[in-house]
Amino acid sequence: MKVAAGQFAVRREWQENAEICIGLMHDAVGEGASLLVLPEAVLARDNDNPDWGVRSAQPLDGPFVNQLLSASQQNTLTTILTLHVPDGEGRVFNTLIAIRRGEIIARYNKLHLYDAFAMQESRNVSAGDELPPLIDVDGIRVGLMTCYDLRFPEMARRLVLDGASLLVLPAAWVRGPHKEMHWDVLVTARALENTCYVLAVGECGPRNIGNSLLVDPLGIATVRAAEVPALLTAEVDPQRIVAVRQALPVLANRRFSPPELAVKNR
Repeated sequence: MKVAAGQFAVRREWQENAEICIGLMHDAVGEGASLLVLPEAVLARDNDNPDWGVRSAQPLDGPFVNQLLSASQQNTLTTILTLHVPDGEGRVFNTLIAIRRGEIIARYNKLHLYDAFAMQESRNVSAGDELPPLIDVDGIRVGLMTCYDLRFPEMARRLVLDGASLLVLPAAWVRGPHKEMHWDVLVTARALENTCYVLAVGECGPRNIGNSLLVDPLGIATVRAAEVPALLTAEVDPQRIVAVRQALPVLANRRFSPPELAVKNR
């Protein structure tokens, strides 16, 4: 299966970002991709106003998502992204959606909020309280994660034990000391320790690192972007997963039960 990573710098106005997303969807179809992953929080960003993206939140039946759904009706491409969605209580969720053929086929509210490195996502964003679903793309089971989720290996392990062969991660990985190294190490670790593919797609621009990549089940990056806008394509090979799991049967050899989500009261 061919997958695509659409890396770009999110702009201030949602209309411009919708056009960029639709353009990347069109280009991914032209490249023969079955799956396109876009960055985190693609609705709106103003690097001089950290709250702008949250204040620009739209419901899932709003104009931003409706434009993407309309564009998706003409093909079988599955597109994954996140945006801020009102939670009905004056705050927002950081919501991942998967769309295909004019419909939202899956959604997930980000579990792990980025309260780290002097930032506090939870100031405006409510955490989800359910594990993301798996989706099927061309016979491959895909697990869904969002950005800071990458730092919690229990989540990736649970998704893989539930049947995922490919983990996808929209992200807006903030620049900072050693942060590019953290990104590379963590994406690679999640792939290698679970003998699965990981497609991690980061926003680029002045605030975030970009550096989108696909890592295979032996921890090898098969394709990688730099710090500028890009559309990457690469192959996910189910036989590669089978071969690696035969040679490195860590999932079969494990001694721990599957991780369980601890639900916190909001």
